[in-house]
Amino acid sequence: MWDLAAPMVFILLPLPLLASRLLPPARLETGALRVPASIAARLQPAQMSLSSYSRRTLLPWLTWFGVVVALADPRMALSTQALPISGREIMLALDLSGSMTRTDFTIDAKPARRIDAMKQVAKDFIRRRIGDRIGLVVFAEQAYVAAPPSFDLAAVSQVLDEVEVGLVGRSTAIGDGLGLALRRLSESKAPSRVVILLSDGANNAGTANPLPVGRLAKSLGIRVHTIALGQHDLKNPQGDLDAVDTDTLKAVAEESGGTAFRVRSTEDLERVSRSIEELETGRDLRPATIVRKDLWMYPAGLAFFAATASLLLSRRAP
Repeated sequence: MWDLAAPMVFILLPLPLLASRLLPPARLETGALRVPASIAARLQPAQMSLSSYSRRTLLPWLTWFGVVVALADPRMALSTQALPISGREIMLALDLSGSMTRTDFTIDAKPARRIDAMKQVAKDFIRRRIGDRIGLVVFAEQAYVAAPPSFDLAAVSQVLDEVEVGLVGRSTAIGDGLGLALRRLSESKAPSRVVILLSDGANNAGTANPLPVGRLAKSLGIRVHTIALGQHDLKNPQGDLDAVDTDTLKAVAEESGGTAFRVRSTEDLERVSRSIEELETGRDLRPATIVRKDLWMYPAGLAFFAATASLLLSRRAP
């Protein structure tokens, strides 16, 4: 289907005809000879050639018609396919501290850094979240929003692929990262808001304590799922100075009504991704939307070529 955005513009179509009727004719000085009226009456008017008719009548009217149609803004209405929508916003809060460069994970049976395994699993998770708005917060010594919540999952995945350890320092400000994710979701009107927090260390930077921030999440109605990543934790560090604080991450999840997960391998991380996906399910079909494709450029192009042709014929006329 097609329609006009401004159909009332067509009242301008007879404007040149009205102008020629109402306005006095222009007085032109020419080199023609003046003849007596008695002689002029006996002269037969010359027959107008096709090129002269086109130059004087057809092309100007075609130009004006194209201008009027373009101003009326013709549009074609196209219906988009119904898309799944969940009414859910998810913020991924991911640790970029220095310990994320350790190569104690695997990808395709080869040693890999923790951050690379995290990126691979997180991108797969994002790709499967069609219908959700996904955002990304990264934190280390500082925290910042790398990608605001968006339905453009490909764009969020691209941003995730580009972040790297050292971008925001090398310490671990868990409280600040979680607080920033909550702040972004607190502005949302979505009926379901979720933070997925991944860290492989303990809170040793920033100004916010993770536990009070977890209580804040509960008061805001935001669930926080936490992922404790690494081989050792503070209960049994075995000399690991960067052991993950599983107790704090578990307490944050419980305070907010979320779930805490423990991850020691890439396989564990993939299972956790699937588990969170099962916890956060439910999609409806958003009604199909109408997208309008503008067509005004076609009559505008017709007007341009008609005006150009009229000008060229005028220059060639004797």
